[in-house]
Amino acid sequence: MIEDDPAVREGLELALTRHGHRVRAVESGEQGLERLRADLPDVVVLDLMLPGMDGFEVCRRIRAAGDVPIIMVTARGDDMDVVAGLEAGADDYVVKPVQPRVLEARIRAVLRRIGRDQAELERHGDLIIDRAGLTVSSRGVPVGLAPTELRLLLELSGTPGRVHSRQQLLESVWEHGYFGDSRLVDACVQRLRAKIEDDSAAPVYVQTVRGFGYRFGPV
Repeated sequence: MIEDDPAVREGLELALTRHGHRVRAVESGEQGLERLRADLPDVVVLDLMLPGMDGFEVCRRIRAAGDVPIIMVTARGDDMDVVAGLEAGADDYVVKPVQPRVLEARIRAVLRRIGRDQAELERHGDLIIDRAGLTVSSRGVPVGLAPTELRLLLELSGTPGRVHSRQQLLESVWEHGYFGDSRLVDACVQRLRAKIEDDSAAPVYVQTVRGFGYRFGPV
């Protein structure tokens, strides 16, 4: 991610990390190009309005060096900026203020188009999660999950081993931006465990971390 605004950069980095992405964030085009030479990413999120070398020039240089997908971020829905960015080699764009879920959807879409979706099919012990097809199976048998149960599983399994507080899960799964009722989370966890665990009283996948919240695995 190449973004000069610290608040935007840190907010998007946190949100994308919660969705299971590994994010490397820098604040200038020059730093971004240097990072690209050392570490080839799966996708570049590029702000067009950068100090020094602007995003259009950064985009042209990235495209000249290879075919890594580029999603540009523009401060306004200006047709001229969008057209110029696409002509410079960008694959897609989002307009500020960027909604993390919109950016996540664009990232997944562009990765699917080139067949490089990192998390399309995941195996966790006997559990198989198909993020692209939104299906779950255990030992080859499909597991029927309600939409909220599926979203909870996708959120937890996106970062195995990471502890999620109940409030974090309320914000990411239920989209409650205020202090919500943690009983929603606990009840959904119990339903999810009943469907994916061999013994819901001794869970392997969705584990409780007392005093903190829940984590997925490790299996």
